[in-house]
Amino acid sequence: MRTNRASISKEQEAEMGTTTRVEREHRDSKGKRPRRRRRILVAVLGAALVLLVVAAFAIRTPASVGHWESQEGQDRFMSAYAAAFDELPEPAETLDVRTDYGFVRVYRFSGTGDAEHPLLLLPGTSSATPVWADNLPSLLALGDVITLDLLGEPGMSVQERPITSEEDQAAWLAETLRELPQEAFHVVGLSIGGWSATNLALHDPSNIATLTLIDPAVTLDDIPLETALRSLPAAVPWLPKSWRDSFNSYTAGGAPVEDVPVADMIEAGMQHYSLKIPQPARISEERLASIDLPVLVILAGDSVMLDAENASAVAERALPHATVHVYDGASHAVNGEEPERIAKDIEELIT
Repeated sequence: MRTNRASISKEQEAEMGTTTRVEREHRDSKGKRPRRRRRILVAVLGAALVLLVVAAFAIRTPASVGHWESQEGQDRFMSAYAAAFDELPEPAETLDVRTDYGFVRVYRFSGTGDAEHPLLLLPGTSSATPVWADNLPSLLALGDVITLDLLGEPGMSVQERPITSEEDQAAWLAETLRELPQEAFHVVGLSIGGWSATNLALHDPSNIATLTLIDPAVTLDDIPLETALRSLPAAVPWLPKSWRDSFNSYTAGGAPVEDVPVADMIEAGMQHYSLKIPQPARISEERLASIDLPVLVILAGDSVMLDAENASAVAERALPHATVHVYDGASHAVNGEEPERIAKDIEELIT
């Protein structure tokens, strides 16, 4: 019988400088939000990816672990996080799971479906749990959903020790899954979360039932040069907020991002949090071929983080058990543009 060491940490609450409990009420479930609203809420997903793929890692000052540059910046992020979290259903459980690298914030949402294993959602960099607001209603119809904030990123997780390699990246995530009571998970990774999910499958697939990669960055294709160049100004924290908003909008097919809580949260994290994690490296086809799991790959036809045609060819050629779908006309913010379609494709995978 495993001992679950997941618990709320007083140490973490002091580190974060704010309460770890996010207070909110159930949002009104009547009707659907307009499509444009769905796009706006997740349009910012691609924005934070810049910090992982270009010069941001070189620009920011040396340190052993990720940290906030100022109390004011942290407070601004936490305020936006709480506002964005109000878009989510009430979690049934909130945990801070201790790992060798720090505390990982985990939320469990109770679903209505009968999936044998819960879905585990990994967000893109700097986006944290609130980026899944538009996906949770349709995914909860499949079963329980667990989300987490990536360690070493702005969010409620707190990094305490250096993460210096892809092995470390896989280790903290594997430790987190082992400390949860569930035995296996349908792991779903969005953007750089797709890279994290794939990296976990390569190093420790023992708790993975299936793998879903949603427009995964630096996993099946390289970041296009134009996107890398456009990201440079957004990676400089002292430049105006409008520069980061402009890049975020570019990644989401031109959708507006101003004055949206989840966009404000991501922009605040980009500006005020100093990342100290290694830049992810493109995964080779030889390594992809070793993944002996059912894999669903969802690619955005108009993504600026990859070339959908190239990525599709790599997935079909390298992954031995892959189902690949290209959503024509979708941007890198595909999870907010096509939440019901994504849920349907995931349902086919897990059943």
